[in-house]
Amino acid sequence: MKRRTFIKGAATAGVATAAAAASNFPTPAISQGMKQWKLAMSWPLNAPGLGTSGQRVAKRITQLSGGKISVKVYGGGELVPPFGVFDAASSGDADMYMSAEYYWQGKHKGFNFFTAVPYGLTGLETHAWMKYGGGQELWDDLSADFGLKGFLGASTGTQMGGWYRKPIQKLDDFKGLKFRMPGIGGEVLRALGVTVVNLPVAEIYPALASGAIDAAEWVGPWHDLAFGFHKITKHYYYPGFHEPGTCGSFAMNKKLWDSLSKDDQLLVTMAIEAEAMIQGAEFNARNLGSLNVLLTKHGVKMHRYPDEMLIKIGEIAGKVVADVGNTDAKSKKIYDSFINYRKQAISWAKIGEQGFMNARLLPFKYA
Repeated sequence: MKRRTFIKGAATAGVATAAAAASNFPTPAISQGMKQWKLAMSWPLNAPGLGTSGQRVAKRITQLSGGKISVKVYGGGELVPPFGVFDAASSGDADMYMSAEYYWQGKHKGFNFFTAVPYGLTGLETHAWMKYGGGQELWDDLSADFGLKGFLGASTGTQMGGWYRKPIQKLDDFKGLKFRMPGIGGEVLRALGVTVVNLPVAEIYPALASGAIDAAEWVGPWHDLAFGFHKITKHYYYPGFHEPGTCGSFAMNKKLWDSLSKDDQLLVTMAIEAEAMIQGAEFNARNLGSLNVLLTKHGVKMHRYPDEMLIKIGEIAGKVVADVGNTDAKSKKIYDSFINYRKQAISWAKIGEQGFMNARLLPFKYA
């Protein structure tokens, strides 16, 4: 998919979505109690895997409700600016949003822990912490302060480290760079002497192309290929220490959520949880082919951060995460829960998934 296809097509797709909804539900249905919701996203409407995922959730809610609830989706900048979706849903100007919680660290540092933490949890571990480690209850408590009810979305998996104009070989090479990176990962880079900026996805390419920024991370091969970053620079780094298992999010205006019947609350929850599995699988599948295209057709040079650099960054990250986690009493409660679960997750991963991954890499003939 060409980078401009889903950006330029956003308005057209929005009209098509509205037309489809109108054709499915006759006008008298409005007077029969049909609810019409607005879902505002931080991504372009047809952004692969993100915008399309939001549209699938909207369609699923509409279908599962038997048409009782009709959800219209707005891409970033259509209803409100990409980073304005939080305030829109909080105030009731939108009913729901789809985004990533670390964008709201200006509202409260605790939101960082519900998207990605440098050297923190993988995507599956994050979902486990949220479901069975107390994470959702902590998020509910924090979000309620802003009139919101949050839902964990899909994990992108471990992200890539980013695109650089020139190779990064030592920590001093970070100093003075202008880098697009959100969340606590951005705070870690600041500690390395980086000038950090946070841009919505549609603004990353032009900023990188113009030289306004020297480096940028987005997601991974599938999305990076779609947005065309390889046209500007060929230096592509891994692993994404800053986002080991990034999870997106949905949120609903809490007054609206509280007004729903238990059945409708379950419907919304199940629609989002089903999409988390579907989109997570899609990320994994699409990254495989996209990485091959970047390397073989576009001459991208993939670099691995040296171990000594990763170790030093890890030490700095631990201090930065602790500082964020001790901002106030609520942040500390979230941080303590997260760190405790991280310790348990590491002990199991060494035996379980990491143990198997190491075994699978052993030099034996398999096929």
